[in-house]
Amino acid sequence: MDLNAKILLPGGAGLVGQNLVARLLARGYTNIVVLDKHRANLAMLRQIQPGIVAEYADLAEPGEWARHIEGAAVVIMLQAQIGGIDYQEFVRNNVDSTRLVLDAIKRHPGVRLVHVSSSVVKSVADDFYTRSKKAQEEMVLASGVPCPVLRPTLMFGWFDRKHLGWLSRFMRKVPVFPIPGHGRYMRQPLYVGDFSNIIISCIEHPVENRIYNISGHEEVDYIDIIRQIKRTTRSRTPIVRIPYSLFYGLIWLWSRFDRNPPFTTQQLRALIAPDRFEVIDWPGIFGVRSTPFAEAIDETFNDPKYSHIVMEF
Repeated sequence: MDLNAKILLPGGAGLVGQNLVARLLARGYTNIVVLDKHRANLAMLRQIQPGIVAEYADLAEPGEWARHIEGAAVVIMLQAQIGGIDYQEFVRNNVDSTRLVLDAIKRHPGVRLVHVSSSVVKSVADDFYTRSKKAQEEMVLASGVPCPVLRPTLMFGWFDRKHLGWLSRFMRKVPVFPIPGHGRYMRQPLYVGDFSNIIISCIEHPVENRIYNISGHEEVDYIDIIRQIKRTTRSRTPIVRIPYSLFYGLIWLWSRFDRNPPFTTQQLRALIAPDRFEVIDWPGIFGVRSTPFAEAIDETFNDPKYSHIVMEF
């Protein structure tokens, strides 16, 4: 892959985009364009990565942003509404935006696409994020635009504002850290550094255009994730189990006063859903090392360059 080739990242100011940009630049890529409508996170990206183009764009509306697809070697479709309590925001940002990006790509034959979907499309959970991501993936597969479809599980890493990053900051602020119920909810967390390297592999060595379930290779219970964060950050906050119903009520009450709560009742239900996602040999397929969970947590919270930088919620 030519290091001067244009790489376009719709939705690139989010968790995956910020990590991907850092690793692309580290590999010597020079022509990276990010489109996003989160102004604060775009500003942060411009500040820490001044060598790229980071432009405001509402991808759910036709606009000048589509000009950036012309001349692009590859488009990495990242835009996604993850949290919130308004279903129409999920439809707009996960479905409507995808339709317009796909339409723009069709007008420029030769532009390669990599679509970032989510493991939730195979989840037993039924929430706004899951429904909209299923619709998004179905749209991509039906579009006629050939591309690999990557389905990552729950991700964590540098710049994390919503998942493990938010939990670590919450741990620093509270006298006790509450765990809903017994806390033995199995997760397959995926280090976003590994996932970024998978995307880079797709850019540099195009793979078969099919669906790839990119699950974390370690099964870790939620309570053990929290314990690992506590050890890594050297927190002294006690971890306390509380009844699930009480936890649910507290989250519901929070959402009454916060239009964009960090954790919703829908996400709580998704947390306890008994999901086990397929584990494939993505290290072998993409030539990417699977970073051990404890090592990845250490890189997330103790990296001297990026661990102190947090995106706006």
